[in-house]
Amino acid sequence: MKLATVDDGTPDGALAVISADGSRYLATNVPTLQAAIEGWHKAEPTLTGLAARLDAGEGESTHSLVFAAPLPRAWQWLDGSAYRSHGALMETLFGTEPPPPGRPLMYQGLSHQFLSATSDVPLPREEDGIDFEGEFGIITDFVPMGVTPEQALGHIKLLVQINDWSLRALAPVEMKTGFGWIHAKPACSLAPFAVTPDELGDAWRDGRVHLPLTVDWNGVRFGNAEGGPMEFGFHELVAHAASTRSLCAGTIIGSGTVSNSNFREIGSACIAERRGIEMLDEGKARTGFMRFGDRVRMECRLRDGRVLFGAIDQKVVKA
Repeated sequence: MKLATVDDGTPDGALAVISADGSRYLATNVPTLQAAIEGWHKAEPTLTGLAARLDAGEGESTHSLVFAAPLPRAWQWLDGSAYRSHGALMETLFGTEPPPPGRPLMYQGLSHQFLSATSDVPLPREEDGIDFEGEFGIITDFVPMGVTPEQALGHIKLLVQINDWSLRALAPVEMKTGFGWIHAKPACSLAPFAVTPDELGDAWRDGRVHLPLTVDWNGVRFGNAEGGPMEFGFHELVAHAASTRSLCAGTIIGSGTVSNSNFREIGSACIAERRGIEMLDEGKARTGFMRFGDRVRMECRLRDGRVLFGAIDQKVVKA
């Protein structure tokens, strides 16, 4: 089942159920995605019924719709760094220590705003080191404190695709404070469709998205990393986050930059990783960060080419 939020001028938009190919929709009496996720046991039968009608050919064209992010604002956004190849490269470059064994990296970020997949991204200065970060993510229902990873799997209700924007020149200053991100992490972007795990078939297993995330920068292929090689699956990230607190319904958790150990061959999902490879291989970074007017496009499709989350396609502009 695919769900989307139609931009109707209100802060949380209007929930719609989307056909498998993304071309048709049906409105629902469940007002918003947040309302659906808070009452999932009641909302799911209604939504799956609408999805079945779409499968049967019903629905209106999505052509004229403007989609917001599936959750235009959320109660909680937690981002991991679950790809060891990316973490190891950053540790080598910056001389930082790896995390303790068995402990995921995670921070709590800005959640009151998520940008739509096609909106311009306003940022103050090019010299801040504007970077994209392609990620996968999940949305939970209410998660009680102390859940096990196995129990956490049942609380993962929706999967999403994320561009976690970063300002790389500001990050080192904030990292040294030990207090986390404020300036270096502006609002993230979400692809238009949030999907239930069954939409992925066998590509959803072990709490991981076993599909590639294609990234193009200004129309040129930048990376095509596979989502599967997470050191910690999403169920383990959920359990980590909920170890000393419950998680509210509508919590979004990100994977961190999708990365594979053969990044020299398949490319990267962020500029910082490519610059890191250049520093190791050539002694200095030669790829610059984004400039105003640059575009980034990210999309994950099923192996047979069918639409999954839809594409993120955005331009960076001066605020």
